[in-house]
Amino acid sequence: MHQEKRLPFYLIVRALRHRNFRLFFSGQSISLIGTWMQRVAVAWLVYQLTHSAFILGLVGFAGQIPIFVLAPFAGVLADRRNRHHMLLFTQTLAMIQAFCFSFLVLTHMIQIWQVIILSVFLGTINAFDVPTRQSFMIEMIGDKKDLGNAIALNSSMFNFARLLGPSIAGMLIAVLGDGACFFINGLSYMAVVGSLLMMNVATKPVPRRRRQVRRELAEGFRYAFGFEPIRAILLLLAMVSLTAMPYIVLMPVFAKDILHGGPETLGFLMGCAGIGALAGALYLAARKSVLGLGKMIPIAACLLGGGLVAFSFSSSLFLSLALMAVIGFGQIALMATGNTLLQTIVDDDKRGRIMSFYAVAFGGMMPIGSLLAGAVANRIGAPWTVFVGGWVCLVAAAVFAWRLPALRKMVQPIYARLGIIP
Repeated sequence: MHQEKRLPFYLIVRALRHRNFRLFFSGQSISLIGTWMQRVAVAWLVYQLTHSAFILGLVGFAGQIPIFVLAPFAGVLADRRNRHHMLLFTQTLAMIQAFCFSFLVLTHMIQIWQVIILSVFLGTINAFDVPTRQSFMIEMIGDKKDLGNAIALNSSMFNFARLLGPSIAGMLIAVLGDGACFFINGLSYMAVVGSLLMMNVATKPVPRRRRQVRRELAEGFRYAFGFEPIRAILLLLAMVSLTAMPYIVLMPVFAKDILHGGPETLGFLMGCAGIGALAGALYLAARKSVLGLGKMIPIAACLLGGGLVAFSFSSSLFLSLALMAVIGFGQIALMATGNTLLQTIVDDDKRGRIMSFYAVAFGGMMPIGSLLAGAVANRIGAPWTVFVGGWVCLVAAAVFAWRLPALRKMVQPIYARLGIIP
């Protein structure tokens, strides 16, 4: 419907001209490498302790279910409170969690119940961190025209870390053991906490709300699901997260039992997904406008679903690595595109709540999917579980593509009000 506008390469990083975002970008770039190292280390540790696909799914469930339960309330809090201070608090708690994990692993006291408790603790932190961080983005850049670029660069940073972190983790686990990954992750949080402390954030008066939290939550829910474009994006993300995204918790099974490798193989698989995701994020960063982004959502979902279907049949390491790159591209393109469109069309006073629903749709549905995938994989095997999830993703993409022309017409008045279109 609209011609896609693209930027010269040197303008891909234009959001970095904002000092606060530049600080955040540099601090998070370091911290996220440690985060991905810990994710791989947890998965490998759990599989080594239990040799159970179901327990892998259970740990994934424990770490993500708090987002499903608590993120909507966190969104209300993000609309009420100082988001900068909230981020400082959540990042500090995450650092403490990483050091606790490190201590238990390095002293050989770690047991599976401790892994589950620490995963629930981190999931609770993330339930408040994710919607706050996403809604804080506009405060860091101050210019809505650069919002899409900032989100794409944030995704690039996330996936550059996703490329490096698992690869480093795989080598460290083989040489030094799991504990080193947890300790380095704890140290890496100092970078993001330092960057937040260095920011000059204008103190905005937050209006005191007399309404109860549940009423504000209900208001946000009516707003989100009463407007079909927001509802369609959230429902697609939720379906994909429930059925397709749990492939991540089954990666140790593919690395060890299907591809007959070790922690290095797991690191390479996750790293190749990071390469694809980084390419997808840079592709989105090169766009000048949100015009035409709607069609990217079903395309990205098809790449993710189709890649998973093909990956489920692969017993070749090189083919699996290539397919993981396709899966990573589709995953990040879907996540970042949905994020950008939601933040573009949402009212500012409801931004925290809408981003909390986004967190529930994309991250909160994953724990249910992880638990389901672990149980199903124990019965029919990991490959068939991933195959089914990929096909559900493809069907959901087809339904969204069918509704896309009608959704575009509903969004046009908002684009006109924002000056995106005449």
